[in-house]
Amino acid sequence: MAFRRRTKSHPLFSQEFLIHNHADIGFCLVLCVLLSLMFEVTAKTAFLFILPQYNVSMPTTDGEVVLYHYGLKDLVTILFYIFIAIILHAVVQEYVLDKINRRLHLSKIKHSKFNESGQLVAFHLASVIWSLYVVITEGYLSNPKSLWESYPHIHLPFQVKFFYLCQLSYWLHALPELYFQKVRKEEIPRQLQYISLYLLHIAGAYLLNLTRLGLILLLLQYVAEFLFHMARLFYFTDENNEKLFHAWAVVFVITRLFTLTLSVLVIGFGLARSENQAFDPEKGNFNTLLFRMCVLLLVCFSQAWMMWHFIHFQLRRWREYWNEQYARKKTAAVVPAKQQLKTMKRESGYHENGVVKSENGTSPRIKKFKSP
Repeated sequence: MAFRRRTKSHPLFSQEFLIHNHADIGFCLVLCVLLSLMFEVTAKTAFLFILPQYNVSMPTTDGEVVLYHYGLKDLVTILFYIFIAIILHAVVQEYVLDKINRRLHLSKIKHSKFNESGQLVAFHLASVIWSLYVVITEGYLSNPKSLWESYPHIHLPFQVKFFYLCQLSYWLHALPELYFQKVRKEEIPRQLQYISLYLLHIAGAYLLNLTRLGLILLLLQYVAEFLFHMARLFYFTDENNEKLFHAWAVVFVITRLFTLTLSVLVIGFGLARSENQAFDPEKGNFNTLLFRMCVLLLVCFSQAWMMWHFIHFQLRRWREYWNEQYARKKTAAVVPAKQQLKTMKRESGYHENGVVKSENGTSPRIKKFKSP
């Protein structure tokens, strides 16, 4: 009787796998077709979320240029990029920061601060490069008078408006991230303070048509913040590495001086000499004496508040440094005194196991007295 040899088929070529695989492929094809049809139908709605709205064609000597202004539809675009910022935040956390944290074995407090600084380093670096590119290409650095000339700047280039929308989206996404990242209750008030300050200044520059000045001030601020959070990351990896903190301190003070000087120059002198001084919200013109005073007071107050925190931070670090130096000197003075005391005991005999011994290690004999 002949036996037929049973051959075992590979799982990839089995009938069940082919059936399920073909079903999945068919479902994916149908889903792609449906999505393409939906995209054609809802293309206008999709563009409302993705692209900036309120575009206007302006005639120029070279042709036409498309410019933008702001409106309520910007809230929809900001909402879409809030979700994009949350996704990017999760990617940086999962594939970069968590892997570094596993190697460093930080405490819970340092772990939270390391994650915060790591996220802000990535954001500030991208923002510095982006804002510097926009400032150079738009000619704001080569022509400083453009910061206040032809105010109000209601019509914005695409890259300027998109930059502001992304900035607002990022700082708004930081609010739900406080819950997602499980930030400690002690840290929430501090983070809410600087998130609110960023939102106030960015939204104020965007709505009051001071976008050109706001771009340069953000560039200066982000450079200082990038150095600070880089210094924190290096400090968490090695507590003796504090060189970047010194560089940040110098840049921070220079940034505050440049911010105040530029704000006074643009708002206090440039807009004050402008011919178009009237309060007309429909045309985006807010150039009045009260408006200029309020903006300057807000800028001066925020810079003074930051300088006060900076001075408090430096004084605390110096106090900790001198206390540590004093403790080291005190310890160094106590050790020689103990050694000197030990040598004195050895010279006149020292105690060992409760018995006084002489220098050669033998116990002194007790003299016996005879009874009378």
